Amino acid sequence: MALQIIGIGTDIIECLRIAQMIDRHGELFISRVYTPHEIAYCSTKKAATQHYAGRWAAKEAVLKALGTGWRKGISWRDIEVRNQPSGAPTIALCGGAREVLEKSGIAKMHISISHCRSHATAYAIAEGEVPNDF
Repeated sequence: MALQIIGIGTDIIECLRIAQMIDRHGELFISRVYTPHEIAYCSTKKAATQHYAGRWAAKEAVLKALGTGWRKGISWRDIEVRNQPSGAPTIALCGGAREVLEKSGIAKMHISISHCRSHATAYAIAEGEVPNDF
């Protein structure tokens, strides 16, 4: 059976909103939302807030592509944005997000992230075989 699109998701966020959350809540916010890998990546960037915002948008877009929202035991850190050596973003899922992925027949999650000074956006596509009971 050929792979097909199971879900799509998109999100946009103001970078200022993420900056305000970091200013207000500091490490508590960062460690609740982002994985150690994401924190290490973003903290090396000159425009770290834009990168944090891009990862926020990516996590929201992935949730929409999974079709779950924040239900089914999914937490922020269950969705991790990684980068290939080329710089292209990829998604790694664990915990509740991984369970949803496996049950829904998703074989691959595609992600695209873009940001500027004011906004970050992401688009996710879930691709796989639709199970019979889906």
